[in-house]
Amino acid sequence: MQWGGPAFVIAIIGMSFGAWIITTWIRARHGYPIENEWGGMTSKGDLGADRKIELLTNENGQLKDQIGRLEERLRVLERIATDAPARLSDEIEKLR
Repeated sequence: MQWGGPAFVIAIIGMSFGAWIITTWIRARHGYPIENEWGGMTSKGDLGADRKIELLTNENGQLKDQIGRLEERLRVLERIATDAPARLSDEIEKLR
């Protein structure tokens, strides 16, 4: 094979193409972002991401409701603790 001949040039191009295929395969296999057609980066999409977002949104709503209920209970406890003892005794007697 001659160093300046067409076979050498084709061999270099083939080796470069093969190395590109191997590195792309390794990157895709291990979850690294790979180049798309226009030179940008494309990452592997998470198939369950929409489901996770929906579950977290529902859980967030439930936790907000629970915090609201706890705040209301805390307000009642603060009112009981800060009220005058005579007034509290009167209210307890009214309930009996």
